[in-house]
Amino acid sequence: MWRRIWALILKELSGLWKDPKTRFVILVPPIVQVVLFAYAATYDVTNVPLVVWNEDQGTQASELVRRFAGSPAFHVSAVYAPGQAQAALDAKTVAAVLRIPQRFSADLLAGRETSVQFIADARRSNTALMVQSYAASIVAGFAQDQHSGVRAPLVLMTRDWFNPTLESSWFILPGLVAVLSMLMSMLISALSLARERELGTFEQLLVTPLRPAEVLVGKAVPGMIVGMIDANLIIVVALLWFRLPFRGNALLLEAVLLLYTLAGVGIGLALSAIARTQQQAMLGVFVFASPMVVLSGYAAPVENMPPLVEWIGRADPIRYMMVLARALFLQEPPLLLVWQQSWPLAVIALVTLAVAGVAARRAVG
Repeated sequence: MWRRIWALILKELSGLWKDPKTRFVILVPPIVQVVLFAYAATYDVTNVPLVVWNEDQGTQASELVRRFAGSPAFHVSAVYAPGQAQAALDAKTVAAVLRIPQRFSADLLAGRETSVQFIADARRSNTALMVQSYAASIVAGFAQDQHSGVRAPLVLMTRDWFNPTLESSWFILPGLVAVLSMLMSMLISALSLARERELGTFEQLLVTPLRPAEVLVGKAVPGMIVGMIDANLIIVVALLWFRLPFRGNALLLEAVLLLYTLAGVGIGLALSAIARTQQQAMLGVFVFASPMVVLSGYAAPVENMPPLVEWIGRADPIRYMMVLARALFLQEPPLLLVWQQSWPLAVIALVTLAVAGVAARRAVG
């Protein structure tokens, strides 16, 4: 039995490697996506275009403008009329406007309460929230320096655990380990039986001594191997190129990745047994993959989702691997956390493989 399964595994791997297009898909896109996501899809706010409408030429107003100009978060330019500020916001050439009123410096020197206006373009809501936070921090620091002789009654001391420099790549890249390895394991396994039908070799598979369970194993292992290769390729790039820390247990990460890719292969094989062509199989993968990524918490926190959507997301394997990957990279997670996120992966793998087994039995038998 094992000799037959091993022969089928070698056949699958040989077919994948000999096809230049498949070889390209396995190796190149994961690296390209890692680079693109790490450099382009960043949550860090830098060089946000900001225009300053300064109606006060006093020293204090100029100092506040200098603080905004000196911040790496903003790229500052000036306007001299409200119409110019509105036109810049309407045209999306700037993300925010800072308006300093005429008596700003005089009111500060006299000890009177004063304010500045910060108008953010909320059509880009995430950027608006972040630039407002940066602006509030700059203004608070400026106000504290203006009253340096007065001790504040309460001081907030902050400390950022696990990611002290607040690097967004530390959040994005571990998530990519989960997302891309799932996509590749699903894709490779989804194309397996569909490829046999499309190439006309499915009938030959039917007359071999292979049982349906053996066909299932022989088709599952190559998808798992490809998923593990891509996952470890991303890990190596993240550690060596982007200098991400790794504080967890490497063997534990490989073990949960193995369980995780098994769940992905189960989904892919079920789709492959149903699909008649490789195009149908690929469409099925993307139909499943898009909501899986959305529900996983990769971009939006799971806790912010409506209860019904959050409950549906519990059947998403990416959700659990997302937690495990980020925990193993940025901390040494307790075994209880690993267990809480691993047993749902085992259940999902068993269910998907059972469904794939029934579908493959009908397709092969």
